[in-house]
Amino acid sequence: MSTLGKFVTFLTLTFGLMMGAAQADLQDILDRGVVRIGVPLDVPVFGFVDENQEPAGLDIDLARMIAEQLGVELELQQITGINRIPFLITDKVDIVIAVMGATPERAKSIMFSSPYAGLFIGLFGPAELAVSDVKDLGDLKIGVPRGTTQDISITDLYPEGNIVRFEDDATTAAAYISGQVDVMGTANIVAISLGERNPDKDFSTVYKFRTSPAHMGVRQGEFDLLRWLDTFIFFSKMNGSLDALNEKWLGEPLADLPTF
Repeated sequence: MSTLGKFVTFLTLTFGLMMGAAQADLQDILDRGVVRIGVPLDVPVFGFVDENQEPAGLDIDLARMIAEQLGVELELQQITGINRIPFLITDKVDIVIAVMGATPERAKSIMFSSPYAGLFIGLFGPAELAVSDVKDLGDLKIGVPRGTTQDISITDLYPEGNIVRFEDDATTAAAYISGQVDVMGTANIVAISLGERNPDKDFSTVYKFRTSPAHMGVRQGEFDLLRWLDTFIFFSKMNGSLDALNEKWLGEPLADLPTF
């Protein structure tokens, strides 16, 4: 065989192996008959435990929609802001649906779908504390869930700030409500939900970091699964089911957000 022929054969075999590996992620789920999806249960209205002690929320409903469209059983696993990426990387779940914002740093570890919900992240607390520069908060205690977008954002903007990190959103909210911290970092819709359930506590916007749409996450290299999720999001937008889901939990249809 000529050198050129050997090279073409090598490329063909390599491409075939790459395609086989890329297709395994989605096919494995279909063959298994179960999709394992990590969801939060400490971030109303995206994930919480309802009055019947059952998982509920936008992320849980979305997980159920995905399992139905895949034609497989759904296995829900509870995750928090700090362990959602480790659970994905270590193959404890196939997909993470947990109000996760896409950042270049996170994209070094996992891949993100197109957005399925729109929201913004910021600091929330008493209205009189509202600032145009986060550094104007001085030495006030700023509570954030460890490793979340709000933790990363406040650390970048105000590394010398009095940042108090908690293990998840629920303990961060509890710390703010009890007065352990002066403001808390979360998503606007979470702050609205907390305010409705705690009418004596002010959850005004103190500082807005940025618009932060929610994305699903999959492991690096699982392009078949990622492409399927993007197709699912597109299809669900077109048939109105994603708008209906956003209206049910967020009070408005999905905004016209950029896609990947």
